Amino acid sequence: MLNTTGFHVAVVGATGAVGQQMLQTLEKRDFPIKQLTLLSSARSAGSTVLFKGKEWTVEEAKPESFEGVDIALFSAGGSVSKLLAPEAVKRGAVVVDNTSAYRMDPDVPLVVPEVNEEDIKLHNGIIANPNCSTIQMVAALEPIRKQYGLKKVIVSTYQAVSGAGAVAIDELHAQSQAILSGESFEPGVLPVKGDKKHYQIAYNAIPQIDTFQENGFTFEEMKMINETKKIMHMPSLKVSATCVRLPVVTGHSESVYIEIEKDSVSVKDIHALLQDAPGVTLEDVPEEQIYPMPAHAVGKPDVFVGRVRKDLDEERGFHMWVVSDNLLKGAAWNSVQIAESLMNLGLIK
Repeated sequence: MLNTTGFHVAVVGATGAVGQQMLQTLEKRDFPIKQLTLLSSARSAGSTVLFKGKEWTVEEAKPESFEGVDIALFSAGGSVSKLLAPEAVKRGAVVVDNTSAYRMDPDVPLVVPEVNEEDIKLHNGIIANPNCSTIQMVAALEPIRKQYGLKKVIVSTYQAVSGAGAVAIDELHAQSQAILSGESFEPGVLPVKGDKKHYQIAYNAIPQIDTFQENGFTFEEMKMINETKKIMHMPSLKVSATCVRLPVVTGHSESVYIEIEKDSVSVKDIHALLQDAPGVTLEDVPEEQIYPMPAHAVGKPDVFVGRVRKDLDEERGFHMWVVSDNLLKGAAWNSVQIAESLMNLGLIK
């Protein structure tokens, strides 16, 4: 029987950028909430957050904070999720985790509702929200995969600094101002906070997101590779990624090359699929210079696709440009969608 009174929802990391987006999305979607618990680190505890016109006090996240909670949305870092998500599950909550802590755990479903909503039914208390750059790509590719098959994916990303947190946004603004004013500055955040070297992001492009692995790929690139295979249930799919940080505040862009399994597929055929795909907006009229851009995607929950064209040499090869708000569809919106799916599938009552 459908719950008509609402759920007890907890948001962990409520004062952060994604936590704030989660609250805004819950409000916009009018998610049925009978009780709301806002949680954060001890440092942010005691601060207030606005939700539905009312000020709510944020509490320190502890194991006992999850007593009576139905759904817990986590976005406070992997170490917090590792520590507290099992405690929330132990107390009866279903956790939707927006960190990398559980994404590749074989016992935890990794879900983009437009792609693999049914996997939610396999949860054992925790459902993982994929990496933001993975989410938008698989949402765009799934309708093509279902109709024409998929053999290979090569993606280059152009990722916004908001993916690295508020400190990266602040650094971009400060560096831009310093350059315009002719002042000197010392980079301290990107590419990876706490790493050995930091580089200028203003008026620059940094071909490193997260730490390098032994195989020469970064952790961000390996996330995209492994998560795509897991979400699509295609362990043998050929996937390669190069992830680059650009001086854009919000909105990730991706140049995606794919090879499908069927012959005689046209750009019009791909357009027809994307036109009707859930959560996807097709913006592809090159003669009128209509194509997706991050500045136009901010604040919108969809994944925008354009520049669809057939490869000049590979009969089954196609190129496309995929853009989305990394804080919204790439994090908060996808998390709330999972919560809605839990409700609609009758998995929480």
